[in-house]
Amino acid sequence: MPDSPAATGKYRLLHTMIRVLDLDKSIDFYTRLLGMKLMRRSDYPSGEFTLAFVGYGDEDTSAVIELTHNWGRTEPYDLGDGFGHLAIGVPDIYATCEALAREGVKIPRPPGPMKHGGSVIAFIEDPDGYKIELIERK
Repeated sequence: MPDSPAATGKYRLLHTMIRVLDLDKSIDFYTRLLGMKLMRRSDYPSGEFTLAFVGYGDEDTSAVIELTHNWGRTEPYDLGDGFGHLAIGVPDIYATCEALAREGVKIPRPPGPMKHGGSVIAFIEDPDGYKIELIERK
């Protein structure tokens, strides 16, 4: 713990890690469908897992998503009830959701205004069922 809250000025969010069943399918979803870049991918044979990092900006300045694939895993992960969602800003939420729907992406909450006012949002699911909130930002 730092002695002073001022020391936290050099902190920044690096990544969020999610476990995925089919790494190639997840990389395709985040890169081809959501426009992220594959930053790096590394196999760890002694631990029997692969890590892939995807995001919109350089890891030195932007937070990214770490996709963790455990080799030999055949059953989907229990997503639990503690994790909420990732959020991505998009310029045209309606066109984005139409394009994603054509690709077979699940859209449990179609685009529209939030119930209590504010942003126009939608919720989609990645191949493992993780929720992603899309927020329209023009």
